[in-house]
Amino acid sequence: MTEDRKSIIFVTGTRADFGKMEPLAVAAREAGFDVSFFVTGMHMMQKYGLTKTEVHKTGGFDVVEFVNQRDGDPQDTILAKTIIGFSDFVHEIRPDLVVVHGDRVEALACALVCATNYIRCAHVEGGEVSGTIDEIFRHCNTKLSTVHLVSSDVAAGRILRMGEPQDSVHVIGSPELDKHAVTSGVDLDEVRRRYDIPFDDYGIAVFHPVTSEANDMGAQAEALFAACTASGRNMVVILPNNDPGSDAIMAVIEALPQDQFRVIPSMRFNYFSELLKNASAIVGNSSVGVREAPFLGVPSLDVGSRQSNRSDAGSVTACMARDSEAIASFLANEWGSAHPAYDGFGSGSAAEAFKTLLAGDAFWTLPLQKYFATPPA
Repeated sequence: MTEDRKSIIFVTGTRADFGKMEPLAVAAREAGFDVSFFVTGMHMMQKYGLTKTEVHKTGGFDVVEFVNQRDGDPQDTILAKTIIGFSDFVHEIRPDLVVVHGDRVEALACALVCATNYIRCAHVEGGEVSGTIDEIFRHCNTKLSTVHLVSSDVAAGRILRMGEPQDSVHVIGSPELDKHAVTSGVDLDEVRRRYDIPFDDYGIAVFHPVTSEANDMGAQAEALFAACTASGRNMVVILPNNDPGSDAIMAVIEALPQDQFRVIPSMRFNYFSELLKNASAIVGNSSVGVREAPFLGVPSLDVGSRQSNRSDAGSVTACMARDSEAIASFLANEWGSAHPAYDGFGSGSAAEAFKTLLAGDAFWTLPLQKYFATPPA
């Protein structure tokens, strides 16, 4: 890294958070910062498509890889391994800023390392709710971080009520919307060829485990996909993340009829963006259904508790996994409908807002020693 330029490390553990980090990293690089990625988590696992390759393909960044888990490791073990690995890394590099995202255990580990070593840490998309253990991790990351890059005024309000100083909270919107707001660079035919998708008319299904409901995830997945099968609708299924309960979901997915469901471990971001833009619907419990899909006007069915109370977009329908009637009704009545674009999580300009923040002295002079600030009335 160049000595006269500030250095920034972006932490990524999944295909999803890389889609959010990349626009910010590109903006930081364009602004003249030395930018690196610390790549770990699911990125390093063949089972989930070895998506570290997508980080390397982006180009223009230093990339450091760290294997923080074996398949089946519990979250506390993953947390411990990541703390050790990231601590070793930052003690060698000593960055000026670390950027973490959301509610994953990798982000928690890296934010904790930053806090204990007085390294400036920016947390992306704090202040949101989900009702699962992920929410606990997310709020922990808020308290551990120095700067908060949030997606909405509602999220900013929650962070202020947690005692964070007002000058540390910045509403920039959700960074992945920057990429959805522009052309993907590929057409749908190319997407279908690359991923061997035989359907002209299709929906997308993504169903992740809820860690606090791990013992019930197989039954929930079975109920959801049974209703999807009964509907006769064709689905592109993206595999779940590797939280506890994922094996049970995977077992259900592996038994789905192949003539109706095309199962894909992961997709390049721009290919997934084009797929989503042309989908007739999305079902499951991914944040894509409550954030990106509404931004694009695609109808979404939010299933279960994972994204509870996260979006009030009119294109989102919520139900429980065992509510087969509600699922059937959605797939019959909302399939292929078009909704107005929803801007509750931003308008696709997060990277520019981030670049402006980096250019200001206030961003770099905010005290690393934290105190509880009195929330605004």
